[in-house]
Amino acid sequence: MARSSRQTTFLQLREKFPFFTFEKQEYELTALGLHICFTFNLGDQHKFYPTLFIPRKSFFLADEKIANSFDNIVFHLGMIELVSYWKATCSPTLIIKPFGLHPDQIAWWKKLYFHGLGEFFYLNSIDTSEDSFMDVKVASQVFLPAENFHLEDKMLIPVGGGKDSAVTLELLGAGPGCLPLIMNARGASLATIYAKGFSGNQLVEIQRTIDPALLKLNEQGFLNGHTPFSAMLAFVTVLAAIVAGYRNIALSNESSASEATIAGTQINHQYSKSFQFESDFREYVKRWISPDINYFSFLRPLNELQIAYLFAQFPKYHPVFKSCNAGSKTDSWCGICAKCLFTCIILSPFLDEGKLVEIFGKNLFADDSLKPIFDQLTGIADEKPFDCVGTIGEVNLALCETIRRFKEAKLPFLLEYYRNSEPFSRYDKIDFGRELGRISEEHHLIPGFLDILENLYPAYDH
Repeated sequence: MARSSRQTTFLQLREKFPFFTFEKQEYELTALGLHICFTFNLGDQHKFYPTLFIPRKSFFLADEKIANSFDNIVFHLGMIELVSYWKATCSPTLIIKPFGLHPDQIAWWKKLYFHGLGEFFYLNSIDTSEDSFMDVKVASQVFLPAENFHLEDKMLIPVGGGKDSAVTLELLGAGPGCLPLIMNARGASLATIYAKGFSGNQLVEIQRTIDPALLKLNEQGFLNGHTPFSAMLAFVTVLAAIVAGYRNIALSNESSASEATIAGTQINHQYSKSFQFESDFREYVKRWISPDINYFSFLRPLNELQIAYLFAQFPKYHPVFKSCNAGSKTDSWCGICAKCLFTCIILSPFLDEGKLVEIFGKNLFADDSLKPIFDQLTGIADEKPFDCVGTIGEVNLALCETIRRFKEAKLPFLLEYYRNSEPFSRYDKIDFGRELGRISEEHHLIPGFLDILENLYPAYDH
């Protein structure tokens, strides 16, 4: 991945914009739904007004139960929303006005900002540290305590439109106590819940808007890059749980998300999907927002191979799922990015060649232009792609098993190239079936959920 050196720009912007202020939060519960707006101030030179809206549906609790319950969670939504705006200048001082923060909270937020922006700092070649990149100053002495909302033992399932959330929805979404949740709905996410049998009225819909003023700054050359979107989603799901009165939030982040993108560092494109973030977030919510919330990833004990194995058995989602970021606006697979190639590779041991062509629109293994991305995914290159892809080990195991499935048939370009590589000679000796049955002990599943996963993997037939 090409890196640009923006250290000089970083220092200049920090000098020109010495402070960034979280000015205020506003929300209103109306007949239409819950409206939220924030005001951010960049050095008294630019202001931003991001919004969030949850349309009112039948799952909303009675107004008298929730009308006065939003100060704390809305404040925390503002704290995570501001990252996208602060990063434009990386102002050295962050001023928080709406409510107070305990020193432990400040330390927690600095850890999230720093590691959640690890890719941003790396790709912009910004040299900074967790101690020096930001000083947080709190202007309010009003501290909001955690609150018990007496939520029901029901479940929200965030759905993004990819294979992972489809698997969670299929395995957990059959009961009457489940609701899918979608932020900024697109074709694939809606089609996924429809495939499961949910309607638009059986959906927690989150509408989040980014202030166009931020996009204009990006066009003018201000700092830009990846932010911890899944951390934003985490706080949004807590808000939705309070609105609906649901205790459980079942994410679909797998064990593979914890692997660093840059080997030997803590830089991880998927930091806010990692087990570390999940653990930190659970503790933070319990201490500072509500002990009543149970946020966990249902797929955390599984790796990408195991999820692909399950997904292959649910054909109703195959025509509708999409994971390609480049094709998200057109609800399609672009066929030339790391996410497309990775998804094809990880499914290839379990779906035949014709089915993969049907999904992706072409035989990705036959496309020699994908060789540089292929080298990144397999570990032949020095760095993994900055995308939500599995581990290098999972990719290699999938490719070895796919080559076995071809038997004597002629291999397409990338598979033939791989068969003559060093990784193939190393990974081909590993028992694929044994790896497919290996369940990780690193998870936060409540009793009963782990049993579901452990009973899904019979002896694998090559």
